[in-house]
Amino acid sequence: MTAKTDLPENLKIAEGGSHLDQVKMKELTSDRFPHVRMRRLRGSDALRDLVRENHVRKEDLIYPIFVEENADEPQDISSLPGVRRETEKSLSTTVKEAAAAGVKSIILFGVSHHKDHTGSDSFDPNGLLARMIDISKQAAPDIAVIADVCFCEYTDHGHCGVINDHGDVDNDRTLENLGMQAVVAAEAGADIIAPSSMMDGQVMGIRHALDVTGFSHIPVMAYAAKFASVYYGPFRDAAGCSLGHMDHVRKDRKTYQMDPANGREALREAALDEAEGADILMVKPGLPYLDVIASIRQHSKLPLAAYQVSGEFAMMKFAAQAGALNYDEALMESLIAFKRAGTDMILTYGSLDACRILSENG
Repeated sequence: MTAKTDLPENLKIAEGGSHLDQVKMKELTSDRFPHVRMRRLRGSDALRDLVRENHVRKEDLIYPIFVEENADEPQDISSLPGVRRETEKSLSTTVKEAAAAGVKSIILFGVSHHKDHTGSDSFDPNGLLARMIDISKQAAPDIAVIADVCFCEYTDHGHCGVINDHGDVDNDRTLENLGMQAVVAAEAGADIIAPSSMMDGQVMGIRHALDVTGFSHIPVMAYAAKFASVYYGPFRDAAGCSLGHMDHVRKDRKTYQMDPANGREALREAALDEAEGADILMVKPGLPYLDVIASIRQHSKLPLAAYQVSGEFAMMKFAAQAGALNYDEALMESLIAFKRAGTDMILTYGSLDACRILSENG
């Protein structure tokens, strides 16, 4: 009897091996190579499609759109290739094109020309926030319009709320304004309210304001874990909400946005928002915080969103321009990473590109 030659060296049975030795060998090989070969289900497109665990669908995508007040022409954003500031006139066409491509949801960000210390234009029923929601709903009534409820685009200092005597955001004074802003958005036709200012109690305050004004049916998408991230840079160019131009005001948002080092704190934030009445939770940014997404997914049954923020998107675009990677493939790989981590929906500037790729791939 010769040793079996089709097994690894450490699994070969020497000549004269006992029946017990053969049983042990069988046990060793019953759940591993060569009997188990993971490549068997990777041999063709059909097999790979059959066993794929996660999928990106057009319905999962939320398309962010910037709208500049009093602008004559759409304006490209140099730090965010492929994205532009729409005008109020061009917004309608852009929303219709997004709907035709298969996008089911958009989120709107205004670039105000009527900024003041409190961002009051955003809770004016005739202000930019209300107008761009109305334009979008008129253009595509079936599309879900998400209103970003915050003040950074509408304040002259660029912070996300009312400034106190210490140059920082006054949490509780800001809550009242957020409630007014949310009601104005709902009255204009918003389908979802998404508060991004990271004020303590903002979900509860907005939920109450909506409920008492007859909008108890409008859901709240909470920016539950929004980190003080460097990846927002291109967004601030696009939305015109950079800090640092007022001496008496803080130069960062670290007192209200989360420390990137803290994962357990993100779970607390998400749990608080859920308890306050949030209908959807969000993590922002996305790829650098996949662990946070996965952790929140394990602790909450609410729908979960991730925001692939401007810096993440810009890195792919600039890397593709330099020939370092294929943009289409990088985009879809990043989106499936969000789904694998547990998200149900993804906010991405690549929504139209993803819809095109999904259509091309059948």
